[in-house]
Amino acid sequence: MQTREFVITAIAHQPPVQDGRPVAPSSDPTTARTSLATMWKIRRFEEAVDDLFARGLMHGTMHLSIGQEASATGVCLALRERDAITSTHRGHGHCIAQGADLTRMMAELLAKESGYCRGRGGSMHIADVATGNLGANGIVGGGIPIAAGAALAYKMRGEDRVVASFFGDGATNEGAFHEGLNLAAIWDLPVVFVCENNKYGMSFSTEFSMAVPHVAERAAAYGMPGVTVDGNDLDAVHAAAAEAVDRARNGGGPTLIEAETYRWKGHSKSDKNLYRTREEIAEWRERDPILAFETKVTESGLLTAQDVAAARDEATEAIKNAVREANAGVDADPGDLLDAVFAPLDTQDVTR
Repeated sequence: MQTREFVITAIAHQPPVQDGRPVAPSSDPTTARTSLATMWKIRRFEEAVDDLFARGLMHGTMHLSIGQEASATGVCLALRERDAITSTHRGHGHCIAQGADLTRMMAELLAKESGYCRGRGGSMHIADVATGNLGANGIVGGGIPIAAGAALAYKMRGEDRVVASFFGDGATNEGAFHEGLNLAAIWDLPVVFVCENNKYGMSFSTEFSMAVPHVAERAAAYGMPGVTVDGNDLDAVHAAAAEAVDRARNGGGPTLIEAETYRWKGHSKSDKNLYRTREEIAEWRERDPILAFETKVTESGLLTAQDVAAARDEATEAIKNAVREANAGVDADPGDLLDAVFAPLDTQDVTR
């Protein structure tokens, strides 16, 4: 059978619709191929980053989301071109799903001048305003009030824009979570709160950090809908996100989505993973969101095995090119770092 040809573009920012309703990723061949390519780009990007750190070619720290690709992809698929996101210290997937340039991302992690933040931000602080990425954040829960603030600005200006705020289960016990959700609910702000519940806040299990079984149950305290979905099921994540985005865009206010998923790697590159068993990790690896989606679309006949292989190969090649091009860039000047910390000072203004 001849392989169908599709053009793989950034998954954001024109969500597929049919008869005015969102199209599930597994029901349209072009959307399925693009979604699959996006998930593989996230996976291959993070595998490359993991390898670069292990070989001492990348410095600082990093937090991988390998195993969580469906949540970022499904949510960003539901957003339009001018919509925005806020991200986390584990934000490579969000950045890629929102349409970031892979070479500029890799250059940022390699401390190159050509990086998104001129090599100053590194893994935890990438921002890409052009695609609506208001920034990753090293502070747990730090993006939540920023999302509420951006949504408030959009509402006050009468703009047809929505913000999706990603955060982990650990952030739901921070004050910023409660304050951000409360204000968003009071003012009916166009924001969708997305908790990627990967079962561990650093090394602390959610079984001991919450008195309720699901983060989504907390939504009731703020008068907003709360829904728990299988975060490894791309269609389920997209369906919940599409409904929440539509509600926010039409003045219905915020929604809290809990995407239950799992990170295969440790909290960060220095995590020895002593707090969970090999059996637990192996069980979740069997629920690989990418392979699950590949099985779904091939068994239904939507894509062929050749289509799936092509999406995977193209993603792999894209990451190889990103690493090669980023490495060729100019190193960030360490003597110029203070320019990224302090605003220019006008001494005449100070004396007034």
